[in-house]
Amino acid sequence: MSRLSFPRRAPGRTRTPVALAVPALLAVAFLLLPLVGILARTSWGEVGDHLTSPGVVEALELSLLVSFWALALSLVLGVPLAWLLARVDFPGKAFVRSLVLLPMVLPPTVGGVALLLAFGRRGLLGPWLEDTFGITLPFHTSGAVVAATFVAMPFLVISLEGALGGLRPRYEETAASLGASPVRVFATVTLPMVAPGLLAGAALTWARALGEFGATITFAGNLPGTTQTLPLQVYLLLQNSPEAATSVSLLLLVIAMAVLIALRGRWTGTPRDTTGDPNRRRNQATSPDDDTEPGPGPGAAAGTTPVPVKEATTLDERWALHADVTGFTRLVLDAEPGTTIAVVGPNGAGKTTLLRALLGLTTRAHAELRLGALDVSTLPPHRRGVAWVPQDGALFPHLSALSNTAYGLRAQGVTRAEARRTAQLWLDRLDVGHLAHRKPAQVSGGQAQRVALARALATRPRLLLLDEPLAALDQTTRARVRHTLRTHLDGFGGVCLMVTHDPVEAVSLADRVLVLDEGRVVQDAPPADVTRHPRSPWVARMLGKNAWPGTANADGLALTGGGLLVAADPLSPGTRALAIIAPEAVSVHRDRPSGSPRNVWPGTVREITASGSRLRVLITSERAPDLVAEITPQAAVELGLADGVPVWTSVKATEATVVAV
Repeated sequence: MSRLSFPRRAPGRTRTPVALAVPALLAVAFLLLPLVGILARTSWGEVGDHLTSPGVVEALELSLLVSFWALALSLVLGVPLAWLLARVDFPGKAFVRSLVLLPMVLPPTVGGVALLLAFGRRGLLGPWLEDTFGITLPFHTSGAVVAATFVAMPFLVISLEGALGGLRPRYEETAASLGASPVRVFATVTLPMVAPGLLAGAALTWARALGEFGATITFAGNLPGTTQTLPLQVYLLLQNSPEAATSVSLLLLVIAMAVLIALRGRWTGTPRDTTGDPNRRRNQATSPDDDTEPGPGPGAAAGTTPVPVKEATTLDERWALHADVTGFTRLVLDAEPGTTIAVVGPNGAGKTTLLRALLGLTTRAHAELRLGALDVSTLPPHRRGVAWVPQDGALFPHLSALSNTAYGLRAQGVTRAEARRTAQLWLDRLDVGHLAHRKPAQVSGGQAQRVALARALATRPRLLLLDEPLAALDQTTRARVRHTLRTHLDGFGGVCLMVTHDPVEAVSLADRVLVLDEGRVVQDAPPADVTRHPRSPWVARMLGKNAWPGTANADGLALTGGGLLVAADPLSPGTRALAIIAPEAVSVHRDRPSGSPRNVWPGTVREITASGSRLRVLITSERAPDLVAEITPQAAVELGLADGVPVWTSVKATEATVVAV
């Protein structure tokens, strides 16, 4: 017997409810039928004659003239307005945004009346415009342009504001840290990245201006050759020649549909984030180099004091650091030239705020900053000579790796050939020179991070700020780039601050480790001292050690969570302290141990994880804080350890280090 088979729905698809499908189809039919009506009633054999008649051609030419002038005026006025709405908080912002939306919901004829009362001969500004400049807008082609601009410009503003809102500021901030002035940043980074939104808004604005009727006829009239645009021509033809009106309507319909199909629904134009998952390999196909960065422009203008770029730092290029930071992050930081400082601490400790304060990019903190003999506290970010590599690199997606790396040099006034030569050298040093002609979307996350490092290092900054610069790299690449970065930092004439959560980076790259917590300095010492005597529970745990806070007494430390830790070298009673216990100093037993240990607690195994050739065992106890022990796999087998197994732990008094905090 054969078995009947039925097609299965594709995985992940849900059945459309009938209660929603029926009205949805009716809505589609409601929108589609008028268009079908135009197509059905069009006299196709006479379309050519209708569209080439003198009156229609004249109206079409006038419509194109008015719509393109309206687009130009919308760009001049709407782009700055969209930028202000997207990036600046000011009193009355909600009211201004409502004004932008108003022409979209206002009846066009009402808009025409409003324009008459504002710019007409008896309006608010009309008499002044006529007496002072001899300009009369009503019943003139310029009036048709004003009417079309009034109703069409909101499409540009809304589309571009959405695109600017979707563009994360870190791209522009990174460009500023490379020496680009605000005007250059807007022209070379902001506009190219929001180009989809700008183009979409411009297309919709032009299409709306081309089809404007109500405001135009009310404000500018219906004068053949002067204000009679194509929609007004349709209105007249409808009374005298309905077939011709249908043909002209078809033309407008085709133009409108062509614009919408070209946009394919992306009218908000939100820029795509091409960074993606930093660990995901991207398409490795090569692409042509994008040399869209302009020549020396606003960033190289007089008074910007560009940072000189050389192949090697000379002896007179020495930039000591003095920073007095106030606000959320409060500290005074001094460092000699060539010093690398690792900044560590828990989330919310103020690490990124510190970097942004040194860049002049935050209001949460302010830095009185001196680099060498220069006080840059009041200078804008692009004139400080402070280069920044954000956590994800923030490569400009519209530029190739080579153009990205040369960006800061070009902003500082370096010739194109020299900038590209220096950029290629830095890409080669970081082993990504073969990717010079690829865009950020065509390289892996680790490769993109190396390009970002090359871009910052190529500018020879006075102060270098790195926000977890190696986080996106695999272990092998990280070791190689760490060595390259260490080699460069050895000859760097400025100071480098590096935020990191990797203890290996802190120890191998830094001369000092600055520990922050809630915006305050907990510890500032060489890596060896921080490793031996961490004064922060977070740092101790980052180093893989147990850290128990408490108060010193005669025997050792009264733990904050309850219990007592006996230490061989107790501090003065009453001192706030931190007990540091290495995991390998913790002994694990199935039965209560006897003998010399002074610190013994019962507990339960909660987690076992591998750490190289050893195992780390998390043990919880009601008599002590959570404790991590490090043992061999053989010992774990002999003890029969598993989640939930009861055990005893012991720590010798000599193995517990108590540090005042």
